Amino acid sequence: MFLLRFWLKRILVYVLVILFCLFSAFPFLIMLINAFKQDIDIYRPQNNPFLYNVPPTLDNLRLLFQETNYTTFLRNSLFVGVLVVIITLVVSIPAAYSLARLAGRWGERAGIAIFMVYLVPPTLLFIPLFRIVTLLNLNNSLWSLVVVYPTISIPFCTWLLMGFFKSIPRDLEEAAMVDGYSRLMAFLKVVMPLSLSGVIAVIVFTFTLTLHEFVYALTFISSSQFRTISVGVPIELVRGDVFFWQSLLAAAVIVAIPVGVVYNMFLDRLVAGFTMGAVKG
Repeated sequence: MFLLRFWLKRILVYVLVILFCLFSAFPFLIMLINAFKQDIDIYRPQNNPFLYNVPPTLDNLRLLFQETNYTTFLRNSLFVGVLVVIITLVVSIPAAYSLARLAGRWGERAGIAIFMVYLVPPTLLFIPLFRIVTLLNLNNSLWSLVVVYPTISIPFCTWLLMGFFKSIPRDLEEAAMVDGYSRLMAFLKVVMPLSLSGVIAVIVFTFTLTLHEFVYALTFISSSQFRTISVGVPIELVRGDVFFWQSLLAAAVIVAIPVGVVYNMFLDRLVAGFTMGAVKG
């Protein structure tokens, strides 16, 4: 009886997990199927939306790659994403470490103040930021996004990393310095390896942010050759009242695949990064 009850519980757990996975993957599956459908298949109500009622086609991918600047959007997004990640790490890591080690209430208050900056909606900031971009003569340039995006990523990532640095005992650094390390080397050799989950969470969060951010990219960039994916794809595939749905879905799938792979590769570290930063920060 006990063995039967054990196997029934395991079967129930696996069934629930499978149903949850199917439910989570359902939007991605629909995008993947419709990316290869013909217009006559997708717009006919009586057709089964989960099957190819007429033979699939590659015309949607041909439209995406040959009649739009999609490859340019990918290259621009990668360029901006990599630079913003580097800037965010260079600024947020020493800032978070300094605030985590700052004794008293001032360190905690400063961390809360930095996080509050992240909560300000971009729709309230794009006008003053546009003025700054104009003064720097960065209009219609990818460098405008490289300058602006860290204002979103640095506050949150600093607050997140503060939780990791606070969770690391000071005794470890002091022991390393007693053994002859300087404070910088103790930080690099002791603190950073223990904070690797937080750093990975920062990298993934920041790069994903640069991929889907829309307001700033639409405001600061006007030329097609400088647009990123979030703005370029809808502008070039929504022409008046004509929506190229299959090509839009194909563009989304192509971006979602590498992002999904990265998330799954570092899933444990990402969960540890966000949860520990939230609890300890």
